[in-house]
Amino acid sequence: MTAATAENSAPVSVVTALYLRTKTLHVEAERTGIIRDLLRGEASREGYVLLLRNLLPAYQAMERGLERHRGSPGLGALARYRLDRAPAIQSDLIAICGKGWSRDIPLLAVGEVYAGRIAEAAEGAGARLIAHAYTRYLGDLSGGLIWQRLLARSLGLHPSELSFYDFPRFSDLEALKAGYRKALDRAGALVRDGDAVVEEGAVAFTLNIELSWAVQSATLKGSAAAAAAE
Repeated sequence: MTAATAENSAPVSVVTALYLRTKTLHVEAERTGIIRDLLRGEASREGYVLLLRNLLPAYQAMERGLERHRGSPGLGALARYRLDRAPAIQSDLIAICGKGWSRDIPLLAVGEVYAGRIAEAAEGAGARLIAHAYTRYLGDLSGGLIWQRLLARSLGLHPSELSFYDFPRFSDLEALKAGYRKALDRAGALVRDGDAVVEEGAVAFTLNIELSWAVQSATLKGSAAAAAAE
């Protein structure tokens, strides 16, 4: 987080530093695996559900970590937003798959690895959680409504199955996004090792890319097996 412009020697904000470090990975993520299929309208419900199921432990780990650091000056501000995507994911899984979703939908190895990495980031002062909050929450706030409309159209999902993209506690999503971005920057300004936070952002995007590939592969194998059984 030590990069500076020629006109200004002050360090860039953590959000800007994370954006600059991960923008190539961000593009790669949108062109990868199940995310690419979803954006093109080519994914199945099974693929989307498998993605949700494998994102859930990551959000649970992040939300537990933020709650643990609720009393800290930086992370406490992020925790108090209570964006709480894990309960929304669980609600969607029940709405789409029924109450037996946890039995019927597998947790892939990379899903476990992703959640484990976030749990590690929450240890100690928990500064690296800033990178995961940036990657997931700011991404959700930036593209949530687009994803909601896309999935409703391409997969025929109903509003009750798309609560992951709703933030009912907040009436103005643009104001929420702007406020959360400022909270991330304030938290980043209090971190001793900003470069570690920025590099954690690259790790977060890499894990998302690996998860996207794994979900696509598992979905294709499942479809092939179902076709062979007919």
